[in-house]
Amino acid sequence: MVEEVIHSWSAPRSLSTSLMYSFAQRDDAEVLDEPLYAHYLRVTGADRPYREELLSKMESDGNKVVNNIIHGPGEKKYRFCKHIVKQRLPGLSDELIKKGKHFILIRNPLDSLQSFDKVLPSSFHELGLADLVSVYSELCAAGKSPAIIDASELQEDPEAALRGLCEDLDIPFQASMLKWEAGPKSVDGIWAPWWYKSVHKSTGFSHAVKYRPPFPPSLYDVLEQSLPFYNMLKTHARRTRFPKLPKPSLPVPSNEKILVWVGDEILTRDMATVSVFDSVVQGGDSVWEGLRIYKGKVFKLEEHLDRLFDSAKALAFNNVPTRDEVNEAIFKTLIRNGMFDNAHIRLSLTRGKKVTSGMSPGFNLYGCTLIVLAEWKPPVYDNTKGITLVTATTRRNSPNNLDSKIHHNNLLNNILAKIEGNNANADDAIMLDKDGYVSETNATNIFLVKKGIVMTPHADYCLPGITRATVMDLVKKENLVLEERRISLSEFHTADEVWTTGTMGELSPVTKVDGRVVGDGTVGPVTRRLQNSFQKLTEGLGVPIPDYH
Repeated sequence: MVEEVIHSWSAPRSLSTSLMYSFAQRDDAEVLDEPLYAHYLRVTGADRPYREELLSKMESDGNKVVNNIIHGPGEKKYRFCKHIVKQRLPGLSDELIKKGKHFILIRNPLDSLQSFDKVLPSSFHELGLADLVSVYSELCAAGKSPAIIDASELQEDPEAALRGLCEDLDIPFQASMLKWEAGPKSVDGIWAPWWYKSVHKSTGFSHAVKYRPPFPPSLYDVLEQSLPFYNMLKTHARRTRFPKLPKPSLPVPSNEKILVWVGDEILTRDMATVSVFDSVVQGGDSVWEGLRIYKGKVFKLEEHLDRLFDSAKALAFNNVPTRDEVNEAIFKTLIRNGMFDNAHIRLSLTRGKKVTSGMSPGFNLYGCTLIVLAEWKPPVYDNTKGITLVTATTRRNSPNNLDSKIHHNNLLNNILAKIEGNNANADDAIMLDKDGYVSETNATNIFLVKKGIVMTPHADYCLPGITRATVMDLVKKENLVLEERRISLSEFHTADEVWTTGTMGELSPVTKVDGRVVGDGTVGPVTRRLQNSFQKLTEGLGVPIPDYH
């Protein structure tokens, strides 16, 4: 005699069949596979390859299903009913919600959409996450707040997840729930040959794939529609946002639909936000790195991570993600976006969220926030014809005030110089140190050539850039003379060649400084030679992105 009906509500491709198989292994439970499916097909007229067979073999009167099958007699103590939420149509008996125990199984649509799309065209309606929110709300209103379990928990630690679910349902956990035989099951619905091919190969809850294939842009809109409902269920609440400003046009239109890593998850572009209590919002308290992707490899990744962690240590960050965790976030973001070449990453690490605003105690209560922003972005300067520079009145920070060797996110010093450059219609601005010697530009390191000798300023006031160090090595490999010393502004005015270096722009020739033409106003021979050497280096050097072919 059935004492209790257990209702599982989920969207398609949420491991619901695996969970049904799990409950089928219990010695005190029987299971029903989507008992309302025939009712759904009859009422909606939805077309399925197995429609006629299903309607001929299953009860299609929903209320009869509820009263005579779901709540009908049985031989076991518990009856587990697997429901796909969209099959719950208006007009069904209230007994469906009022009776039994209920729980909701959710899965991130980022993980389920591609699987669903292989069988049926994906749509917001077919996925049914909004319907899950409705079921949750109705159950709460009826005083029967359902347990919510995320499919990822079943994949990461099946036993812990099942024990927790059984506790929520007030039933004993049975170890038999963790394993089942491979192949079709007697409890399978008629539709199993179309939908259950993968689960029939399983003998338990499989671990999630670490690096999933790139997410198809064709499903992006459905993902964007569905994620808020998933997050609403995941957190039980969602804060109403301020109205969004009109979207500006993007230099690279394909960046409109990118996926961004924030904290410990991947979000769509518009959802990729940090808390207003994050230290980067409260005080510009963050460190960052820029990385470039060339032909399936991350260029100079280890060097950039060394500097990131050094900067975080210099600023006394606590609870910093491990190197492996940062690497994994970088690779997952790149793979999900399908970015394997001609891409740029802005990697940021904030001190973390605070409990209050301002400079009061409470930093880093929740740990650092990791942000991986990957974009389609070619070099930002014209490396063929060259760029122009002017000298800013804003001086580069002294180590007495704020050491530029800390790659921090408080860039006002650079921004003020950049504003001067913009006002002069120049590409960038040269910044001098406190003694009037050239330090760098607002965004890059700087080099000059005079009578065949390559020179660059000491990195006393500027960031010793990774691209700068790479180019310095190339200068030596090309058997050129390199001098690192204090350089006055007039030496740049009279140089034979000038170029800048940085991850965003690579090696960029300068053709004019403060209105003075550099050399003959074209890209010089040493500059071109080093550009070619740098390009060859990027083609072969770097840390490979996992599973890139």
